[in-house]
Amino acid sequence: MSKQIKSLSTILLGFTLLAIVWSDHLSAGTDKREHGNNPTLQEYTVQPGDILEISVWKEEDMIKDVLVRPDGGITFPLAGEIYTEGKTIAQIQSILTKNLSTYLSNPVVTVSPKQLLGNRIYVIGKVVKPGMYLISSYVDIVQALSMAGGLTPFSAVNDILVLRRSKDGTQHDIKFRYGDIEDGDKLKQNILLKSGDTVLVP
Repeated sequence: MSKQIKSLSTILLGFTLLAIVWSDHLSAGTDKREHGNNPTLQEYTVQPGDILEISVWKEEDMIKDVLVRPDGGITFPLAGEIYTEGKTIAQIQSILTKNLSTYLSNPVVTVSPKQLLGNRIYVIGKVVKPGMYLISSYVDIVQALSMAGGLTPFSAVNDILVLRRSKDGTQHDIKFRYGDIEDGDKLKQNILLKSGDTVLVP
């Protein structure tokens, strides 16, 4: 009888260990899925209006939410003035680390996007869902039209314009013929949009 009990205990112990190992395996897999690299976020380039959360490990006074100003710059204690417009999160983190190294020994800097409000495009006119769209990665004209639900039946598909304003305030218009794209022609006109661009569908 005692041998049977001992054998049963051994079997139960084996199942328990197996369950623990399997649980750890599932947990590790979930952690990788939840915390793995986000390629879209890696590609995102910071724009005025974005809010970044910046922290320095073991420095309680150096945890701040920083707004990217209209001129594209931010200010952070000891790191000074940093131009961030058009830079990725990783690039900004690298610059901060370099600047802080003058005052701190081996600073561990973390930069996290808290609110990404800077990269905006507008799709207006004869589309299903006209309006403003936030983008966190590279988006071309066709993709923007898709985000807006596509063209309406009465849209002038070959008279679409991309309105783009340069830094000096000058506005330029870029012509786009959707019909050519549908036919597989002149694909180079399907350019990547920039923050602030307006796609106008007459």
